[in-house]
Amino acid sequence: MTQASGVDGRLVLVTGASSGIGLAAARQLARQGARLVLACRDPERGELARRAVAAEARHEPRLLLVDVSDQDALHAAAREFRAQHDRLDVLLNNAGIWSSKRRLSRQGIELTWATNVLGYSLLTELLLEPLRAARGRVVCVASRLARGLDLDDVQFERRPYEGLAAYAQSKQANRLWSWGLARRLDGSGVTVHALHPGGVNTGIFGKGGGLKGWLGAAYMRFQGRTPDEGADTAVWLCGALEAGARSGVFWVNRRESACEFRDTATEDRLEEICRRLAPVRAQA
Repeated sequence: MTQASGVDGRLVLVTGASSGIGLAAARQLARQGARLVLACRDPERGELARRAVAAEARHEPRLLLVDVSDQDALHAAAREFRAQHDRLDVLLNNAGIWSSKRRLSRQGIELTWATNVLGYSLLTELLLEPLRAARGRVVCVASRLARGLDLDDVQFERRPYEGLAAYAQSKQANRLWSWGLARRLDGSGVTVHALHPGGVNTGIFGKGGGLKGWLGAAYMRFQGRTPDEGADTAVWLCGALEAGARSGVFWVNRRESACEFRDTATEDRLEEICRRLAPVRAQA
């Protein structure tokens, strides 16, 4: 695969960087000269990832501890980042989960929605100022496994909870939220992209538990892409000229792909839900 261009010396924040696509992307970006901030939930695993990335990096990567399902942690991490950086060239929203059981975040929000959707939306909102200063990029790892979004019941409070349905709903929301953000930031110089990484053997299904999680993990072990292959389009978008010149595009294998989830009214309603469930408080 050809190397991505344009990331040398640029500051990139990668969420979910301790394993899977996030770690693979961080290592690829490090080899290409990016300055990296690795957002990880677990201190021990985060430090192991930081050392692995540092071994291949031209610039020493920094670890930013944050549980993206926890809004208080996101606010604290954003404050820490802004205290050290006034510009952000790329925010790579990648952290995500799959859960076979309905669980709640610290704020009492269904955990898949809190992590996969509100984690993207709140962190991006909190870092818009440094993104605008750099005329940067927001790159969101979404999926073609996307369907079933119910804006009247995003937390499965009325519907029976099912892990695959919750995950697929969150990935549809990732795309719709990206298109709404792209419209809102039009003219700011900040571009927004969503991508499908392919079916990747990252362990996300096995961690979620349940029969479908086990079957998904088994399938990915034999048929899935490697994390390096899954990270390729995300890394490319961090530096590609096409990603700086255009916004609101869905990418698959570095190619623009049609997205069936485009509707301004739905995008606006989703944004309202995200802002209500994860409000942006006054920033210090």
